[in-house]
Amino acid sequence: VITRPEMEIGRYHWMYRSSRPHRYHHVPALRGNVSPLGIQGCFECCIKCLGGVPYASLVATILCFSGVALFCGCGHVALTGTVSILEQHFSTTASDHALLSEVIQLMQYVIYGIASFFFLYGIILLAEGFYTTSAVKELHGEFKTTACGRCISGMFVFLTYVLGVAWLGVFGFSAVPVFMFYNIWSTCEVIKSFQSNVTVPGDQICVDIRQYGIIPWNAVPGKACGPVLENICNTNEFYMSYHLFIVACAGAGATVIALIHFLMILSSNWAYLKDASKMQAYQDIKAKEEQELQDIQSRSKEQLNSYT
Repeated sequence: VITRPEMEIGRYHWMYRSSRPHRYHHVPALRGNVSPLGIQGCFECCIKCLGGVPYASLVATILCFSGVALFCGCGHVALTGTVSILEQHFSTTASDHALLSEVIQLMQYVIYGIASFFFLYGIILLAEGFYTTSAVKELHGEFKTTACGRCISGMFVFLTYVLGVAWLGVFGFSAVPVFMFYNIWSTCEVIKSFQSNVTVPGDQICVDIRQYGIIPWNAVPGKACGPVLENICNTNEFYMSYHLFIVACAGAGATVIALIHFLMILSSNWAYLKDASKMQAYQDIKAKEEQELQDIQSRSKEQLNSYT
């Protein structure tokens, strides 16, 4: 026999289906180091932190620091050795190479500025890589990309492009002393090979530094021939300067590669941020429409309840 209270309860559930008894769903068991309160363990936190590291920017930063360090350090010492070689063997009068000494001293000060600037610029680009990686990783979370952040990323793209073009010129300029020292070294090797041939005297083989335009034509002696030139090639200043210029040129090339790498990274990050901003606008519109739909449904239910 069905009692009246039971009939009233059945009628209530038939009219308002949303008031059915709550159905409990199976909750999967916790795995790993996640606590019951949802707090992640150390392993999960480390994995999450490692996932947010911009490895491409990190590699480009290390390559940029290494290239700039090689160029600045080796170039500074090589320029000092070059001045010593000129003063001792090619231009004994100080007034003849005074302008060259001032230019080399100015270049050494420029090297100090380049090293300081690229140390700060590399750190800034690495920080920008962390920022952009966080923006992409948290695209569907609470992270919000701003127009200012996208403008800063675009500015870094333009600045890195300009620096890349400038360093192409630096790379080409750093190859000039390598070419000069290679010519001198190859001439010394020719003199050594002619020592066994008495028909060709080595005194006729000379290197004239004045033809490169680094010292004036009235410089004395301006050139070195035969055994004198061979002795110059055997000095420690020439050996060290030649190899240091080669390493400095290689450092400039590594810096160019690092800047090209940075340019590709910044361009892709800027595109990701642009897409992220569009996705944010779409999600905001979608959330607003869902909220309006919920408000309409709630008002319709209230009106229905008032009629019933």
